[in-house]
Formats: sequence, structure tokens, C-alpha cells
Amino acid sequence: MKKIILSIIMLSAGMVAMAQHAPGTVTLQPKVGLNISSMTDADDADPRFGVAAGAELEYQVNSFFSISGGALYSMQGLKGSDDVDVTMKLDYINVPIMANFYVVKGLALKAGIQPGFNVNSKLSASENKVSGSVDMGDITKTVDFSIPMGISYEYKNFVVEGRYNLGVTKVFKDKELNIGGQSIDLSGTDSKNSVFQFTLGYKFEL
Repeated sequence: MKKIILSIIMLSAGMVAMAQHAPGTVTLQPKVGLNISSMTDADDADPRFGVAAGAELEYQVNSFFSISGGALYSMQGLKGSDDVDVTMKLDYINVPIMANFYVVKGLALKAGIQPGFNVNSKLSASENKVSGSVDMGDITKTVDFSIPMGISYEYKNFVVEGRYNLGVTKVFKDKELNIGGQSIDLSGTDSKNSVFQFTLGYKFEL
């Protein structure tokens, strides 16, 4: 009986060790997916649906732990729909740096830090088939920081992942936004990015 139990333990340990790529392996994962984004103090706003796309490199430290870093184009912001359809478009190049903990075969829990660099900042509005946009570059901070947390599952090198990016820095500078001669004071705005992200990727060993 002891031999049977020992054999089962050794077999289970072997399965865990084989669950991920071998220690020392470096993989490249192109990925694409969907963002559902908003801001932390925009209770009456609707989320903006956008694209997330890029690639991540991952180094497998051992059978249970890896570190990864990447670059993702991330379409963020929010929408509003009172009397006028309004879309705030905030697009970033995000650089997630993640610690990945493999708990069972193919399943990883992850957390890290993420600097982001704003590459597009516009406010678009439309009413009665009339539309226009305002550049918000002067009032949007160039660098954004967030804490990404997520879970992923890998099967035959395909990776499905869900991630939440919790913003820790304010999106806007303490400045006024001028629209049509009217000024909006943003000095009291503490809005931070809040993004749910779902992606599909494929890992290539390098």
C-alpha cells in the first residue's frame, strides 16, 4: 500500500512539473482581446468597449512561478448618453510586469505593476447626426500607473486570460478643459482608470 501511495504522489508531482513550460524556458505570447473600461468616480457613465492587443515575454523560473513583461495597445475611457452621446477615448501603450503563480495544471494567478503611456486622448460627441471632437491631450497625464491582477488558463499553448487593471494615479491634470468657449474645472477630479480585460493568446517557445 505504501508503494502505491508513493507512486501516486510521484506521478502527481510529475504532472505538476509538466504542467507549464520547462524551467528556464522563454516564451513569446502575441495576444488580442477586449477591454471594458471606465473610471473610478464616473458612477453615471457607461463603459467603453475597446481593443487590447500586443505581446508578452515570459520567463519560467521553475514549475510553479514565472515572470513576464509586455507591451499592449489598450483602448480605454468611458461613454455617456444623457442628451448627447459622448465618448471619452483614452488610448495607452501599457507595459505590464507580472508575477505568475501556477497553482494547478495550466492555471495561473497573476499580479504586478503596469506603467501606461497615453497616445490618444479625445472627447467625441454627437447629437442629431451632428458630431465633433475635442483634443484632451493638454489635460490628460502622459503616464498612468495601475495594478494588474488576473487569472489565465493555458491549453496546448493557447492562453485565455481575464485581467483587471486598477488605476492608482489620476487620469487628468489639475487644469481646465475648454469646450466651445466654456471651461470645465478638473482640479477636483480624482478619476482613475478601471479596466476589465479579456484576451486570447498563443505561446511560442524562443
